[in-house]
Amino acid sequence: MIVIGGGHLQNRNVGISGIGSFIPEKVLTNNDLSKIVDTSNEWIVSRTGIEERHIADEFTATSDLATKAAQNAIKDANIDPKEIDLIIVATATPDHFFPATAAIVQKNIGAVNAAAFDMSVGCSGFVYAMVTGANFIATGIYNKVLVIGAETLSKITNWNDRNTCVLFGDGAGACILEPCDESFGILASELGSDGANGECLIMPAGGSRMPATAKTVEENLHTIKMDGKEVFKFAVRVMDKSTVRVLEKAGLKKEDIDYFIPHQANIRIIDAGLKKLELSKDKTILNINKYGNISSASIPVALDELSKSKKLKKGDNLLLVAFGAGLSWASVVMRWAKED
Repeated sequence: MIVIGGGHLQNRNVGISGIGSFIPEKVLTNNDLSKIVDTSNEWIVSRTGIEERHIADEFTATSDLATKAAQNAIKDANIDPKEIDLIIVATATPDHFFPATAAIVQKNIGAVNAAAFDMSVGCSGFVYAMVTGANFIATGIYNKVLVIGAETLSKITNWNDRNTCVLFGDGAGACILEPCDESFGILASELGSDGANGECLIMPAGGSRMPATAKTVEENLHTIKMDGKEVFKFAVRVMDKSTVRVLEKAGLKKEDIDYFIPHQANIRIIDAGLKKLELSKDKTILNINKYGNISSASIPVALDELSKSKKLKKGDNLLLVAFGAGLSWASVVMRWAKED
């Protein structure tokens, strides 16, 4: 990765030195949902690929999940939290508008020397945050960056809307970024937005455009609203185009990719994207059946599970592709730099 920063050119490769995740214990199955809304296990599985999702309890906030994922990543990287220079939390469900959830995590893990901020890019958030953190390292500004994707989407889900309540779950994933050997780490990235279609995926109320009132609460305007058909078309389109562009930037072909980790939004989106790209499902990491759509947490959780499976080896090429609110998309090609 070559970037310009601090008035001079630097060329520090950046890779993952530690990774971790955390999923809440409570499981909500499709059969459980069939008792709440007019749906069934067969209907949900056939349309989404989701069999169950994990839900945080009423006393658990996004920062709690983020903290546990961060602690697992720190342990995996074998570093002291005081060594961390920067914390970035990608989330659509912050604990508060302010302070930043990242600042709460900083306090919880004892990263007393770290700057901290949040990013709100929906399901694309973790990849956005990873690219941002990597550039801080590549420019020589920082050496160790903690990147977290964490969500408690159950708290902004309308549990009476069967079109959305079947989709979402809660969880968190985190990684430590550090300089790595030449030719390893992040090889290429692409970030993009389509703000003209942002209302296809939105939580309308609670911000300055539509402040909270008794009426907005009554009308469920503090929950996720989604135009499923438009989001589907957008996701398949950008998965294809962004993948082609980022592979070209990295100087690789589809055949060079060892593992493909797409955002786990809906199995139909993933299958349609794979068909268009002519990518093998055997190389695709899937966990949507267990967790549903956990937004910014989906890619780091899947990556952590792949790492813990012992299948992932140093030198393997990975393709990460996300898409979400904004509308937004983000893709990364990386060569795994971490030793077993």
